[in-house]
Amino acid sequence: MATVSSSSNTGESPCWLNRHVLMLGYQGSGKTSSCITISGQEDDSARQPTKEASLFTKMLDSSQLLLVDTPGWGLDSGERLDGQSPTSAHVRHLCYPGVHALLLVVPIGESFTEQQRQGMLERLESAGMHIWRYCMVLFTGADRLWGNGVEEFIAEGGTAIQRLVEKCGNRYHALDNTCPENNTQISELLQKLEEMVQENEGSFFVINDSIQTPWSEHTQRREEHDRMMADDAEVSPIFRSPPRELRMLLVGWQGAGKSSAGNIILGGRKFESGRRTESSLRCQAHVSGRRVTIVDTPGWDWYSLHRTPAHIRKEIRRGAGLLHPGPHALLLVIPVISTLTVRKRQALENHLEMFGKEVSLHTMVLFSCGDWLGATPIEEQIQRNGGQLLRLMAYCLNYYHVLDSTSATRSEDQVSDLLLKVEEMVAQNESRPFLPVKLNEELDDEATCGKCTLQ
Repeated sequence: MATVSSSSNTGESPCWLNRHVLMLGYQGSGKTSSCITISGQEDDSARQPTKEASLFTKMLDSSQLLLVDTPGWGLDSGERLDGQSPTSAHVRHLCYPGVHALLLVVPIGESFTEQQRQGMLERLESAGMHIWRYCMVLFTGADRLWGNGVEEFIAEGGTAIQRLVEKCGNRYHALDNTCPENNTQISELLQKLEEMVQENEGSFFVINDSIQTPWSEHTQRREEHDRMMADDAEVSPIFRSPPRELRMLLVGWQGAGKSSAGNIILGGRKFESGRRTESSLRCQAHVSGRRVTIVDTPGWDWYSLHRTPAHIRKEIRRGAGLLHPGPHALLLVIPVISTLTVRKRQALENHLEMFGKEVSLHTMVLFSCGDWLGATPIEEQIQRNGGQLLRLMAYCLNYYHVLDSTSATRSEDQVSDLLLKVEEMVAQNESRPFLPVKLNEELDDEATCGKCTLQ
């Protein structure tokens, strides 16, 4: 194994340029293989069970990634993260002064039971409840997905795996250790890790709280502030702390501008615009201090739910499943100069109600092509359009926003305003995401389903 001495662990570089990552999981989950894939270091003993904690390093542009591999847990193991056992003491030494991220390694293709989830919770929470803000699930064996997305695996993997992902703030990544030359999967993982570090304001988790560092004091003050906010039951929902992640589903007519809207929100060419979207696609970026995840979906028919092909309806519904544990908002994209008739409005509402009768609580009208308005305020355009658009707005509880695809100077401001409106909607819904579908159910035109509450 790639082990280091106490002197080599401290190194010459300042600790604030390092990123300490701790690999945890059950025996045979693929921790060591993942360390090799991420770091690019070879290890002749990788096929043998890990007997002691070891260190892998990867040099980055402006920092150094320090990966600490650990012995696998057994189902009946009493190993804890409180720094008292010999193994924990060695881990604490390798990770000094603290851990920026804990990767909980779970293999794809093997069942993850409620007993395993409970075992993880007991081991981790022995080190403190605030440990979860530093955790991410790392799925190994991504080659077993056979071309499907990891989101589908999570959605169909059972309650235990879903609850673990939720506990980690819906932070996860899939890794194919049979293809170490795939640099894209490594780059995406490193980006997610850095986003988590930034969300935690650069702080790290101290395994043994007796180790006093400037950051441990900072973390304690932050925890006390969070507890005070949680205990204040009289605070209006609008003023509660916003979610660190926003998950949004783009829906609407064919050619309404959904893909372009997704690109504007995420700040880059994430979706292929200018051509028909055939399948739902999930993309993510860090926007205005938040992790924003968007799923673009195929367009539906302008005039009737029945005229939208069944495979398109199923694909749209699958898109909602890619936003586990559920989208915070459905963005109904409508070109700003569209004229609504009774038939078109009813078609929009019927398509939305594929997701259930409570869908209107989570839907915002997103007007695309805002540059067509010129100097005309959107409110004037809504009044000019007439009663059908007003009825649609009332159906969506008057949540709406305009995106101007030509205004590069206003792009950041208009996106920030949109995210604030979505957060207000989330607060009004008591921070509950909306999971209206199950992937393994057949869709019919009158399908309705319930709401899934984030635990």
